[in-house]
Amino acid sequence: MRDVVLGLVGVGRIGVMHANNIAALNGVLNPEGINVRLRLTDVAADHARSVAAGLGAEFLPSVQALIASGIDGLVVATGTGTHPELIKAGVDAGIPVFCEKPVAMNVADALPVLDYIRNRQGVVQIGHQRRFDAGYLEARRAYQAGELGWIHSLRAVTCDMTPPPVEFLASSGGLFRDCSVHDFDILRWLTGREIVEVYAKGSNNGDPAIGEVGDVDTALALVTFDDGTVGTVSATRYNGAGHDVRLEIQGSRSSLMVGLDDKTAMASAEAGVGFPSGEPHKTFAERFDQAYRSEMEAFVELILGRRENPCTPEDAVAASRVADAAQDSLATGVPVRVAQKVAR
Repeated sequence: MRDVVLGLVGVGRIGVMHANNIAALNGVLNPEGINVRLRLTDVAADHARSVAAGLGAEFLPSVQALIASGIDGLVVATGTGTHPELIKAGVDAGIPVFCEKPVAMNVADALPVLDYIRNRQGVVQIGHQRRFDAGYLEARRAYQAGELGWIHSLRAVTCDMTPPPVEFLASSGGLFRDCSVHDFDILRWLTGREIVEVYAKGSNNGDPAIGEVGDVDTALALVTFDDGTVGTVSATRYNGAGHDVRLEIQGSRSSLMVGLDDKTAMASAEAGVGFPSGEPHKTFAERFDQAYRSEMEAFVELILGRRENPCTPEDAVAASRVADAAQDSLATGVPVRVAQKVAR
């Protein structure tokens, strides 16, 4: 049996989720003779020790100690501002890195990180978990197989049931960078095309504090692809019906909707229609539970050399370019071309 030791930095909300998913990997990978072990660290040492104890993992006092302990891969689940230096630390250690999106606070800050990774032949997977969701995978397969024909319209929706803390929003980079970047990534990944222009509008009718930190609680972006196809990407922090993530793809032959099931957070206004009948998801972690698990399994497979990188830093930065353009459009009120190169 082979041991694969993962080092996790950051045990906040998403870090704890990753820690639990890593601990559960043995049930998935043990039939293949893989034993996954977890070591973790966080500046909130007492909390990190508690998380480690609950999972049978090992706590280490610092990132340096974690890397020096001989881990096979580094999982970064800290705040965005720390991503560049932690990615570099893993690359310098010669180990694969999994980092939550984005690579950096903005594209300009991310470009030197891409150079750093490339120049040192580093292996870095970025956490765009929707690429592992069964619905998105099926939609991509159907499109690539020609079952939908050519796409004429795309409508992506991401709705949080309740907003995250204002303290988080103050440093998140804005609704498009924090939330809709997942939609921008999945649209590129599914269609194989680049988004070249964005026109965005937003509003603030919820907590005034969100506006005071420079963000909006609801926004809509009209996106134009390089072949002229158009789509919309909408997001909100106040979807009382539940956490709602969907993608509608309409083609010349057929149409598909990702996220339309018994847990979809909506109701029909038509008489006699009882669908959907299930309890809606409350959070993104519920909605993408299996996708997050599959994402971490893929990282272990990447470490073992069994698969190609499912989401490169270049992929993530391409989505961030669109998010940056959307934020610029939101601020200026005019359409913004998506930059293909950003000056350093």
